[in-house]
Amino acid sequence: MYHLHTGERIDVVYRIGDNYLPNAVGELNRFLRDHRTGDERDYDVKEFDLLHELMARLGHPDGEIDIVCGYRTPWSNNWLRQRGHGVALHSQHMEAKAIDIRIPGVSTARVRDTALAMQLGGVGYYAASDFVHVDVGRVRSW
Repeated sequence: MYHLHTGERIDVVYRIGDNYLPNAVGELNRFLRDHRTGDERDYDVKEFDLLHELMARLGHPDGEIDIVCGYRTPWSNNWLRQRGHGVALHSQHMEAKAIDIRIPGVSTARVRDTALAMQLGGVGYYAASDFVHVDVGRVRSW
């Protein structure tokens, strides 16, 4: 189950075996929309696979994920940059390939360490804000 910081919740099966379910993926795309503009983008489904694998490795395969940030339009990304939020100029969020998360009951340090060990993309650790960025871009960390 995904829980968005706005209070919205979604519980969806997006894949059965190797088959992605278009309607469910569409629900996830709507859920992860840019909440400043309402714009949606088709997420790279590898991001959902990454989250699924991360939860399994953490021992919470059916657990809840709190979403801090999903898709960001270029406008939203620039808006955050101008206000000193430290977001990347070419953020993976704008490509719908990144999600910032918290997992209730699991420390962000453990989430970070587990995501780093997976080597499936970028991992950013934001201890002060208590979230971890995971993306399906190139493998890197900060």
